[in-house]
Parts: sequence; C-alpha cells; structure tokens
Amino acid sequence: MTPDHPHWHSEVLPPLVVETPDEFDWRFEADVVVVGFGGAGASAALRSAEQGLNVIALDGAEGGGATRASGGVFYAGGGTSVQRSVGEEDTPGNMFDYLKLETQGVVSDDTLRRFCETSADMLNWLMGHGVKFSGPVYKEKTSYPNVDYFLYHSDNSLLPPYAAEAKPAARGHRGVIRKGRSAVNLGGSIYDPLKAACLAHGVELMTKTVVRQLVKDRDGRVLGVRALQIPPDTEVFQEHGDCVRQANRLMAMVPPVIPGAGLVHRKAKKLLARAAEIEASERCWVTIRARHGVCLAAGGFIFNRPMVDYHCPAFADGMPLGTPGDDGSGIRLGQSVGGATDRMERATAWRFINPPYAWSKGAMVDASGRRFVNESTYGATIGDAMVAEANGKAWLLLDDALVRDAQRQSRPSKVLPFQWQLAWLNHLFGKKKYRSVEALCEGCGFDQEVVRETLRTVERVAVGDCEDPFGKAANDSQALTFPIHVIDVSLGARLLPCTVLTMGGLVVDEATGEVCREDRLPVPGLYAAGRTAVGLPSHLYMSGLSIADGVFSGLRAADHMVSGAPGSPGK
Repeated sequence: MTPDHPHWHSEVLPPLVVETPDEFDWRFEADVVVVGFGGAGASAALRSAEQGLNVIALDGAEGGGATRASGGVFYAGGGTSVQRSVGEEDTPGNMFDYLKLETQGVVSDDTLRRFCETSADMLNWLMGHGVKFSGPVYKEKTSYPNVDYFLYHSDNSLLPPYAAEAKPAARGHRGVIRKGRSAVNLGGSIYDPLKAACLAHGVELMTKTVVRQLVKDRDGRVLGVRALQIPPDTEVFQEHGDCVRQANRLMAMVPPVIPGAGLVHRKAKKLLARAAEIEASERCWVTIRARHGVCLAAGGFIFNRPMVDYHCPAFADGMPLGTPGDDGSGIRLGQSVGGATDRMERATAWRFINPPYAWSKGAMVDASGRRFVNESTYGATIGDAMVAEANGKAWLLLDDALVRDAQRQSRPSKVLPFQWQLAWLNHLFGKKKYRSVEALCEGCGFDQEVVRETLRTVERVAVGDCEDPFGKAANDSQALTFPIHVIDVSLGARLLPCTVLTMGGLVVDEATGEVCREDRLPVPGLYAAGRTAVGLPSHLYMSGLSIADGVFSGLRAADHMVSGAPGSPGK
C-alpha cells in the first residue's frame, strides 16, 4: 500500500527523495533517530546511546505511549532473578515450550528461542537502569492480581492443556509502583526509569513532534525524517500540553460506562479540540538526519478508526486500548518507502471475566446458546475465540449460587477498583434473570435445543462424567440451575467494555530489526520495533508480552545500528 491508495487513511506523505544527504538542508542531525518514545523507542534510544551513538527521539505527544498507560507488566522467564527469589522454577527451554503453544509460528523458532534465552538478561538490563521488580508471587489464575503482588501468571500456563506441555511458571513481572488500589497507568514503573536513563545518557527528546515523511536517497536508503513540531519554549507549547493532560485526566477519571460520563467527556473533547487548533496553526516543519538509521516505534493503529474498519473490521466494536498516538503513522511511514506489512487483520480483544472467579465457572455462549471457549482461559484467548467463533457476540450464563459467589469475590477489599466496579455495574444494571429455558431463549434469541445441550454438557463436565470439549477442568466448572442470569459480554457490550489493540505491522528481519520489502530484502537505514512491527504478540496477546517484545525488538534494532557505526566491531 502506498500514500495514493484510497484506504491509506493517514497523513503520512510519500518519501522525499534527495540526491545526497550532504546536499540537503537538515535542521538537526544524529546517528540514530527514534520515532515514537514509548517502551520500544526508549529501549532503542537507550541501548544506542549507552554504546556511544548520538540519538534524537521524537514523540507526537509527551512520551510514554501505551507502555506508560499500561498496567506495567513485563513478560519474562527462563529463571529471572525475581522468579528465583520467590521459588518459581523456570528455564529458557520450558519458557520456549510454553510460548511455542501461544505464538503459533508468528516468529521463527530461532527468534522465539533467542527471546526466551535473553529474557532474564533483559529484565536485569531494565533493573540496571532503575526499573524495580520483585515478589511476592500470586499463584492463582487471574487477569491482574491484587496490587500487593508483583509476579503472577499473566497467561494460560496454569491450565491443564498447557501445563501438560510445559511446567507452569509465573512470568508476569509487574513494575513496583503503588498508586493506592489503582491498576491504571502503572506503566510509569517501567517507562519513567527508562526515560530518565535516556536523558542521563544524552538522548535528546523532542516532544510534540509528529513525523510525516521519510527522506531517502535515489538508491532507497532512508536518510532521515521531516516532522511537524510545535516550537518548544513557547506559550502554545505549554498550553497544548495542559489541554491534553487535563483531557486525559478527565477521561481516565470517569470511564465511559459510568452514568453521567458524557458530561465529563464533552469537557475533555473541548480541551482536545483546542489542542488540535494549536497543532493546525502553530506547527512548523523540521528536518532531522539519521546517519546510521531511523527506528520506527510509534505503536499500532487502534486509534485510527478508518484503518481499523479497513484492516480488521471484526474488532471495530471493541474499546480502543492504548493512546491517540496509536494512529498507524509508524506503519504507514514504513510502507511509504516500500516496507511490507503482515497480520494487519489481527487484533487482540481482552474479554476478562476473572475476577470474579465465579464468572469463569459459568458458561459463555454465542447467539445460538452454544459454548465456544474454555471460560477459565486468559482474557485474550477468550476474546480471540469470541471474535473468531461467535462473530463478537457472547453472553455469560450464571445461576444464583455463582451470582452470590461473584458478589462476595467482588468486594472492594478483595479486588482492584476497575474489577469490582465493572462486576457490580453488571450485577446491578446489566444482568437479566430467566426462570426457564423457554424464557431464556425467548429473551435472548437462543435456540432451545442448543441451550439444553449446553446445560447438559456443562453439568456432565462439572460432575466428572465427561471431558469438556474446550479443555475446562471439572473444578473450574459448575452445573447451572434455573433461575439463570445472563450478562452481555460481547465485543461491544455497553456495561462491560472489551478492550482491543492491533497486532499487525511492518515485516522486519528477525535478526536485525530492519524493515523488509515484499521481496524480504531490507529497506536500508530503516528499522521498526514494538507494535509498529510484527512481533511475538502478533498472533495472541498475553499481559506483559507487548512491553517485553518492545524492549526485545528495540534492543535488536539498536544493536544492529551500533554494529554499522564506524569503529564498531567488524567495521
């Protein structure tokens, strides 16, 4: 796809072609230019700088990206120092055996093995730059643990089908940070120390600088970038930052599912509109040369609605997860110079229903009343099945006993605020109750025979009379008796948002991080990392794997750019 394609849906321009870099009027110059300053970009910038290269990092906002807005989980294993400190046994081979099940060939075995073998070293590298990780370990299945725990199973490894292939080990390393009982915006535990280390190593960070165009020579080598920048040290620069920060704070304070949220969000939209006015009137062009390489680390495209509608429409009803900077510009920049893409149709939908654990003991059914997934699996696994097998439409069936258990498990003292708030919101306002199969099917549009068979199978699994067709353990199941309560858990459920982020991106050389063309030859001077590139999470997401892949791919790109610098080994 090129910028003249009718579904380009981006402000990225065709590349500017120059004869030689020395004949072009550059405003700034560096060895390495990093586009996007989240976890992947900061890792690429820091690794380059600590090995002696001059680095300029650019970010359209203020830095941090989806990494800073996340729950601050880094997926690592193979025997990390934190795992060993709490008695978690793991090896790189064991980690590889497990991830092989989840990644399904999205990267080569060599790349996956290299990730597993260097996982503990990456964790140590982060800790060496000020990121704090520790125990204690939470050993039960959960989407996100109580804030007092900093190591947990952020995947499916505890479930019998997976445990039969690889010994379970807790690999979700949460950065140590405390914001009361909140689990929102904890990614600063990882990003903030990385940013501080970058600045200490001389990385020049230019914020409110949006790259719109790559500059290349006639041989196709990427030489640098052209970007629109709000001039720093001006009143409008400060005003723009104030508007965006206030708007983000308002939207985070009152989620859209809360009654009355519209009033608060209208105020936020006014602030963002003022920020957009400043961008339209005050931005000016700057040109930046990259002597050794440009690394695109600008996230995915979940906040670009036309791109989502075109590339992965099956996920369009989900709630975008990330930041407005996830607009696909990094991917489009790569494509503008011939970079190939893959898995653009892939996204991950997070349908978390545990906690409360009682919900996962219920039955999740499609529009006919048929079960289609093991409800005790990880939320991204459920979401993937919901989109693939049920067209994004699903309902959770519970009985009185499970409802009572769920209410006890959703007390504020037991789970995180967003967990108990959503659970109670649905128990109070989103749940419907039916006293017979006939009433259930009439109210929800299910097929009576399908529902009867679903309930019979659930009961047989729960009492141990048969194996569950989806691999659910008997102790995770419960026979359902009427009255039955129904909660809408669809992709677009109004009271139970299902968050979505995109997984596709630029194809890269897995040994170097260089962006590849359709013929798999590299685009000279261009690299991609994090969600801008196809990587480890591009088949199925697990908590922490996106940040871990961002660090892994950021370090990979930096190491190759360093290897090409004068005076480096082999040069």
